[in-house]
Amino acid sequence: MSMKKIERGARFVAQNKELFRCPTCKAPFSKVEKTTVYCIKEHQFDLSKKGTLYLIKHGVKSDYDDDAMWQARRTLLQAGFFDPIIEEITNQIGERAGIKVLDIGCGEGSVLQRLEHKRADSSDRYVGFDISKRAINLATQQETTGFFCIADLADLPFSERSFDYLIDIFSPSAYSEFARVQKKSGKLLKVIPNANYLGELLRLLYAENDEKHEYSNQKVLDLFYKHYPKATSTRIKYGFSLDDALFTALMKMTPLQWGASAESLQKAASQPLRQITVDVTLLSGEK
Repeated sequence: MSMKKIERGARFVAQNKELFRCPTCKAPFSKVEKTTVYCIKEHQFDLSKKGTLYLIKHGVKSDYDDDAMWQARRTLLQAGFFDPIIEEITNQIGERAGIKVLDIGCGEGSVLQRLEHKRADSSDRYVGFDISKRAINLATQQETTGFFCIADLADLPFSERSFDYLIDIFSPSAYSEFARVQKKSGKLLKVIPNANYLGELLRLLYAENDEKHEYSNQKVLDLFYKHYPKATSTRIKYGFSLDDALFTALMKMTPLQWGASAESLQKAASQPLRQITVDVTLLSGEK
């Protein structure tokens, strides 16, 4: 008989209590009784039916809490949209066994699932979190041993020096919190877009005189190197083929379309792209 999601979630937390800390009082998690998690000061958190934990102290509002957008992201990623990025992340991790990985802003879970599949090491431990409850609910549909929770990257509900690798693909950064949960020998692997990321779509949606026609990642780079002066960078650039369904998914997924005019969006819909450029930098930072 297969284990229910809520039972799998309870077992994961029980076996990996040391990874977590209470978002209310910052004390360690101490026990799991049935489907309720307790910290040592007896604050309690109930696992959802999908086996997730809500670990935010306050209400949240997210521009990304949209089912259609998350489903579109899944469609693209399952078609291989980020596979070369995941390949390079896997290469940088290398042959190290039994790692603990935190996927920051994991969305609907495809990156974590594909990384776990590629690593194929049953001793690894994966945790993904996002501020979007809709995304996390979708993530629980993935075939993965990973654990998903709703959390705020500015106030992480995880213990000090608990993760070997922090993966941040296009998510904001809270470097003091990242440094706190990163092991001394651990790495932050952050993926940021370059100027020509989705360049074809950028030029389709925005005129040359529009400020959104061009993008610079220099400020993000400078801030990363301020926190990780010895960081290394790897450029990853490739073309990705699109059919009508994948182009529609891309349009739903990307924030690029948020500021576009109705006329530009209509034009894009009538002239679907058949190829898109993925151009990113993978930054690797050690303490």
